[in-house]
Amino acid sequence: MDLFAYRDGRLFVEDVAVEDIARAVGTPFYAYSAGMMQAQYRAFADAFSGTDATVCYAMKANSNRAVVALFAQLGAGADTVSEGEIRLAISAGVPPQKIVFSGVGKTKQEMAAALSLGILQFNVESEPELLALSEVASGRGMTAQVAIRINPDVDAATHAKISTGKKENKFGIPWPQARAVFAQAARLPGIKVSGITVHIGSQLTSLAPFEAAFRIVAGAVQTLRDDGIAIDHLDLGGGLGVQYRSGDNPPSPADYAAMVKRVTSNLGCRLFFEPGRLLVANAGILVTRLIYLKETEHKRFAIVDAAMNDLIRPTLYDAHHEVVPVKEPDDDAPRRRVDIVGPVCETGDVLALDRPMPDLIADDLLAVRSAGAYGAVMASSYNARLLVPEVLVNGADFAVIRPRPTYEDLLSADVIPDWLTAGRST
Repeated sequence: MDLFAYRDGRLFVEDVAVEDIARAVGTPFYAYSAGMMQAQYRAFADAFSGTDATVCYAMKANSNRAVVALFAQLGAGADTVSEGEIRLAISAGVPPQKIVFSGVGKTKQEMAAALSLGILQFNVESEPELLALSEVASGRGMTAQVAIRINPDVDAATHAKISTGKKENKFGIPWPQARAVFAQAARLPGIKVSGITVHIGSQLTSLAPFEAAFRIVAGAVQTLRDDGIAIDHLDLGGGLGVQYRSGDNPPSPADYAAMVKRVTSNLGCRLFFEPGRLLVANAGILVTRLIYLKETEHKRFAIVDAAMNDLIRPTLYDAHHEVVPVKEPDDDAPRRRVDIVGPVCETGDVLALDRPMPDLIADDLLAVRSAGAYGAVMASSYNARLLVPEVLVNGADFAVIRPRPTYEDLLSADVIPDWLTAGRST
């Protein structure tokens, strides 16, 4: 389902014209389709109908409270990686008993907060973390529900910076080394270990790495049960890829679910899943306005008002995002190759390189597609640029779900100490 489409020569998000949002909030801005997020969630959840499965939205993909609330209303839990995300999830309506806490660097303060808030589970990533959690939980007379993350040493065949299941990655404990850590967890005070978790990376476009990892997990379940550890649930993470280019053809949730059921159906385990990108990436666009068209002997640059601080994926990952004009070009309109770049003082400030685009003029609007995941959530105010607003569209209505800050907001974030201002001339 794609709810971004041209009508009468104008790009719409559901039933709202993009140019109408631009007039209301200025550029650049993010716009999200509630309908697409809902459809993606239902497609994934429905693929596991008839199984004991829980979907926990991976908030790191897009942690806007309105987005989290949308998934909470659909019945989703939350996969979190910080105390801030836990508190944000609860404030957005996610029940604490549907929140899992992942991540390799949980502090004792975060552990204590998560315990006091009553979250469902800690996904433990190392032996030192396990010992720290035991200390924190037992010191409060509490029990932490734990799943231990196995690193299966499976190549996810994705970008090196988002691959998490190889032995050289920082995540999880290699199997079979993890077997001893499970045994240790079973003896520790304040710990109840009953699950295995695995996540091998993001933006996977083949089911083969998933299946290889899940088969290792299935074998681990049998081994640990033989050791007397009652494994009753599996957290299989997320990572299913989405379409960024028109030719991409990632597996469907239905195909993914069929594979999972084939591998795990004889284990009798409850299943948890943590999709993030899959639910939000294609449901968002970044809209930007052309400032200047600059031509040199060697290059043609479209300089726009969005930049790498607004969408860092092309700079950080060499990621590809389709870019389309908000005003629909004629099918036979000539195209010329152009680099779409921002105003930030970095050569790496690029949104798209060498793209064939119709003729552009100043003030034209462009939409960067598939920007709903790892877009606004990774943004910064580098170069003292204001963060861009986020807009959620629902049918013919739209709402600003994070307003653009003012320059006063930006300036007030810093404090000049008295000893720097004393005696300063005015």
